[in-house]
Amino acid sequence: MILRNLQERIVKQLKNTDLPRGVILYGPRQVGKTTLTQEIIKYFDQKTLVLSGDRESVERKILESREWEKMKLLLADYELLVIDEAQRVKEVGLIAKIILDTRKDLKLILTGSAALDLASKVSEPLTGRAYSYRLWPIGQNELSGMMTYAERLANLEERVIYGSYPKLVLLNSQEEKHNYLHELVDKYLYKDILDYGGIRNPRKVRDLLKLVAYQVGNQVSIAELAAQLELSRDAVNNYIDLLEASFVIFRLPGFGRNLRNEMKKMNKIYFWDTGVRNALINQLNWKSERQDWGQLWENYVIGERMKRNEYEGWRANYYYWRLASGAELDLVEERGVELLGVEIKSGNKSPNAPTSWSTGYTQAKYQVVNSENWEEWVRE
Repeated sequence: MILRNLQERIVKQLKNTDLPRGVILYGPRQVGKTTLTQEIIKYFDQKTLVLSGDRESVERKILESREWEKMKLLLADYELLVIDEAQRVKEVGLIAKIILDTRKDLKLILTGSAALDLASKVSEPLTGRAYSYRLWPIGQNELSGMMTYAERLANLEERVIYGSYPKLVLLNSQEEKHNYLHELVDKYLYKDILDYGGIRNPRKVRDLLKLVAYQVGNQVSIAELAAQLELSRDAVNNYIDLLEASFVIFRLPGFGRNLRNEMKKMNKIYFWDTGVRNALINQLNWKSERQDWGQLWENYVIGERMKRNEYEGWRANYYYWRLASGAELDLVEERGVELLGVEIKSGNKSPNAPTSWSTGYTQAKYQVVNSENWEEWVRE
């Protein structure tokens, strides 16, 4: 059993009568949202109604009718309502608002794998009535609850290659991991993108993701992607927006405030799960057989840091930094007035900060994250 970091935060919220009784839980499919809600249900040990937006049911039809007398009868005996894949329930935001405003003793959890779709339906109705959380593939902090430090280090290469989806972490053989990842990519990765985005040519989305996968760690030119895919720049930007909202990828913009030759126009694009990235381009071979380990390691470490910060409630802005001269930092983390420049190394090297960074941003901190201190940095 993997204890998820969000479990304690959500339980504390729902126990506190001064906080909202609604929870919106976002995250990609297969990441463990249903399992997490089941553990929360066990904790409260209250009579619970669980519905799925992926399935038709009498209970769902009653909620979608928004007729309060019928809804009141349906919910009369329940203290907790959970709706999985809530974005598929018609007017789910208004339904949730009616329930939370009328049933002062009932707790509500909505889960969704399509952030844009669900957020567009619940943001306004549930303002002040619910807190939102995002659940990611298993983080390094969460592994510490089921593995010793030595075990985590022994399995590190495998995690970077195969990723950290909950089911995959528990599989033993390479063949099982290969099969699961390919099924994940083929069956689940595009489902919400295609449904919500109304995309007519799903092959273009897959081709786009493959091109992005080969460019992890590098600046990505939208114009070049558009030319290779024979799409407009607007179409490519739209696809990237949808992929980001479906928790497949995330972008780092270029950072710049002081220096004229800072390169800020192009983003870098990373994957929330490195196993998904590797499965897309069918490169699931070991470190000794790869040419891209440095970029893959950079992707893994940045993703782990961002997950940790979000789970701890530490809000930050993330960038990369690069000058036309070639001086660069892999990550710039901005938290309030604090600025941290980070160089990520897959080995044990510890280079000094670029002179242009130190002189251009005299108040900023600098840190090297390498093979010796990386786990402390993503778990501290």
